[in-house]
Amino acid sequence: MRLLVIGSGGREHALAWRLAKTPGLQKVFVAPGNAGTAHEHGVENVDLADPQALADFAEQQGVALTVVGPEAPLAGGIVNLFRARGLKIFGPTREAAQLESSKDFAKRFMVRHGIPTARFASFADGRAAHAYVEQQGAPIVVKADGLAAGKGVVVALSVAEAHAAIDSMLGDKRVGGQETARVVIEEYLEGEEASFIVMVDGKNVLALASSQDHKRIGDGDRGPNTGGMGAYSPAPVVTPEVHARTMREIILPTVRGMAADGIPYTGFLYAGLMIGKDASVKTVEFNCRLGDPETQPIMMRLKSDLLNLLEHAVAGRLDEVEASWDRRVALGVVLAAANYPGQPRTGDVILGLPPGSDDSHVFHAGTTGKDGRILTSGGRVLCVTALGDNIRQAQKRAYDAIVGIHFDGMQYRRDIGHRALSR
Repeated sequence: MRLLVIGSGGREHALAWRLAKTPGLQKVFVAPGNAGTAHEHGVENVDLADPQALADFAEQQGVALTVVGPEAPLAGGIVNLFRARGLKIFGPTREAAQLESSKDFAKRFMVRHGIPTARFASFADGRAAHAYVEQQGAPIVVKADGLAAGKGVVVALSVAEAHAAIDSMLGDKRVGGQETARVVIEEYLEGEEASFIVMVDGKNVLALASSQDHKRIGDGDRGPNTGGMGAYSPAPVVTPEVHARTMREIILPTVRGMAADGIPYTGFLYAGLMIGKDASVKTVEFNCRLGDPETQPIMMRLKSDLLNLLEHAVAGRLDEVEASWDRRVALGVVLAAANYPGQPRTGDVILGLPPGSDDSHVFHAGTTGKDGRILTSGGRVLCVTALGDNIRQAQKRAYDAIVGIHFDGMQYRRDIGHRALSR
């Protein structure tokens, strides 16, 4: 049996690493992959990105199942294409992926189906957006409507900062490499954020382990937002009560609402939560795929056969399986390139990568191989992930593994897991 994982980041490395452990599996192809997947046992990189070429490859190689990692191919309709050609693929259709590809779509959907979220207004006209900010005051949240690679969100602590964000998003029309024709402006929510990720087969839902991301570039959650500087699983803030409320008030109404709207949802569904002191939950955002870097610690803890879960999901039979988890904590620290989250510097040589083990692994994201060396090729370069009996031990093991790693301009947070430690 052969599988295909589409993508090139740390999330895709973690998926391929876990899938390669499937007994009897012949090969996991990753398109295009990175320097980490290139050296993973049972994994082979394929230098393809065009959707038609990927479908041709899956057909020619007899790929049994394809898993899509990043959001852009999903928003572009790769699931529609594969299904039209009779190829098995796990992910939402272009129409369903609007939950992530359009924040305006997602907010209107949530309001329509009574799913708790922040109050909002949507604008294509800059003058109207500025006037709304003046009326509402700060703090306030400004979001680019389209895909923005995790960077199209500004939590403005002042009115001036909100105005600057609007001008940047609507004025430049370019955020995260995508055109922005609209901004969504939301009320600022108080609470603690967590990531709640599930698998959906159109009707049934299987919850994955809870996790918590660290979005800001600097220690103490300071500085600009990034795609994520580290994560850990499980997240203590997701108590049994919060878990039950999230399923009851957010996840199940979303799956039912999409079906009712004629857009049945299949694939990974990520709900970014804001959890209040009273255990109330509100939806900050939806992503239509696994989170990155949440995937790395989640895959470290997964004990179930991932392929078996995926096969049941594609067949619409998720209600027949359960996922089992390592009782230990997994924690991942992202090592980022110089200048990230701005325009990152690339081409720096990476030295001192430790060998992987069952308890720790370095997942590659922005890396490439050249002349026998591994070089940086993106903003988030590596995610050093480790298991421990508790959050403190997992944290220590991850940071111990970082000590020998070096590339010029390397930056990382020293406090990943601080919220769990404070509990």
